[in-house]
Amino acid sequence: MFNTFIVDPMINALLLFYDLLGNNYVLAIAVFTIVVRLITLPLNLRQQKSMMQTQEMQPQIQAIQKKYKDNPSKMQEEFKKIGYNPTDSLMGCLPLLIQMPILFGLYRAIIVTLGSTPQSLFELTLRAYPVIDLTPLLPVANKFLWLNLGQPDPLYILPVLVFATMWLQQKLMTPPKQDDKKGKKGKDDNPAAAMSKSMQTTMPLMFGFFSLSFPSGLSIYFVLANIIGIGQGYYTRRVTKQEKEKRAAQKSSLPAPSSADKAVAESTAQDGSGSSSGKKESSASSSKKSKSKRRRKSARR
Repeated sequence: MFNTFIVDPMINALLLFYDLLGNNYVLAIAVFTIVVRLITLPLNLRQQKSMMQTQEMQPQIQAIQKKYKDNPSKMQEEFKKIGYNPTDSLMGCLPLLIQMPILFGLYRAIIVTLGSTPQSLFELTLRAYPVIDLTPLLPVANKFLWLNLGQPDPLYILPVLVFATMWLQQKLMTPPKQDDKKGKKGKDDNPAAAMSKSMQTTMPLMFGFFSLSFPSGLSIYFVLANIIGIGQGYYTRRVTKQEKEKRAAQKSSLPAPSSADKAVAESTAQDGSGSSSGKKESSASSSKKSKSKRRRKSARR
C-alpha cells in the first residue's frame, strides 16, 4: 500500500517533470519540492500562526495555570475566555508527521529512478504508469556538478547546507520570547517552549547527520524545502507583527472618558455617599427618640 499510494506516484511525478524540463533531474526535484510545499502550505501556515498566538498568550496562560491548578474545569473555562485551546499545541507535530512518509517515499523514488543496474531499470518499468514513455528518458541522468544524485555528497557540502537551512527555518518558526516588565527575556517555564527551543537544534543536527548517507538528490530536496520554509517563516512573522501592531493601534485609538463624564461619575459617587450618610444619621436620630420615649414612660410609672 505504501508503494502504491506514495512511492509510485512520486516516481511518476519525477519522471514527468524530468521529461517536461529537458531531462534535468535537479529541476525535476525542484518542481516536485515546490508542489509538495504548496500542498502542505495551508497546514504549515496554520501551525506557525497558532504557535505565534500561543506564545503571545503565554503570560495569561501561565497565570491561569497557576491560579486554577487544582480546578481543571475552571482552568478550561478561563482558557476559552482568552481564546486558547491546549490541543492546538499538538499541531506543531502534525507537519512533521505528514513530512515523514514524503521523505521515505522520495528516498525510495530517487533510488528507483536513478538506478543503473538491469534490476533497477526493470523495477522502474514496472512502476511507471502507461501514460509515460520511458524510451527517451532512460537512463535517467544522475550527474549534477560534482554530484552523483543517487549517491551521498563526497564533499559533505550538502549535509552542511541541510543543517544550516533547517536551523534557520526552525529559528524563524520558533516564536520570540516575550519580555517581562523589567525588560529581560522570560525564562522557559513553559514545557512546550523549552521543547521547541530544544528541537531548534536537535532536528537540524539529526537531519544533517542523516544527509551524510542520503542520496544527493534527497539532500537537494531538503535544502530547497528548507529555503521555502525560511521564506514562509519570514512571511508569517511579518504578518503576525502587523496584526499585533494593528490591535495595539485600535486599543490606543479608543476614546478616553471626557471631563464631563468624570464629573458626572464623581457627583454620582458623592450623592451615593451623602445619601448613605443621611440614612445613617436619620436612623441614629430615630433610635434616640425611641429611647427618650421609653424613659418618659418609665418615669410616669
